[in-house]
Amino acid sequence: MRGSGKLMRFLLDNDLVDEMRLLVFPVVVGQGTRLFPNRGPDRALELRETRATPSGVTVQVYRPAGRPQYAGVSTEVLGR
Repeated sequence: MRGSGKLMRFLLDNDLVDEMRLLVFPVVVGQGTRLFPNRGPDRALELRETRATPSGVTVQVYRPAGRPQYAGVSTEVLGR
C-alpha cells in the first residue's frame, strides 16, 4: 500500500484528483502508514455520497473543495 499512498499524495499535490472513494473498515489499528501526511497544505473535501455495507464497511465519496475555511471558536462555546 505504500505506493498507492505516495501516488495519492502526488495526485493531490498536483490537483489531479476529481474524486476520492474511501473505504473505512470497522477496525482500530495502532500503527501503519498515513494516507494524508501531517505536513503540507490543508484541503477541504466535499462529501458527495456515503453508504454502509452489511459488514459495517462505509464507502465515502469525496471531491476536493479547495482550501478549507476555519471558523473561530468563541469563549462562550467553550464555557469560559
